[in-house]
Amino acid sequence: MKQSQFPPGWDQARVDSVLSHYEAQTQDEALAEDEAAFHAVDQTVMDIPTDLVPAVRELIARHKAV
Repeated sequence: MKQSQFPPGWDQARVDSVLSHYEAQTQDEALAEDEAAFHAVDQTVMDIPTDLVPAVRELIARHKAV
């Protein structure tokens, strides 16, 4: 059996915790969480072409590493 690989800082317990959070959410709670993300002052939500997603993820990763 192949062992799962997790990103740095993640393990099975963290994955289970995140899954539990989202599986337990009501639709109203999920909507409120999504709307809060759109109103966060330190982040921006935008549409980008799908083929640019890998480049954007790379830029974000480099930004976090600085």
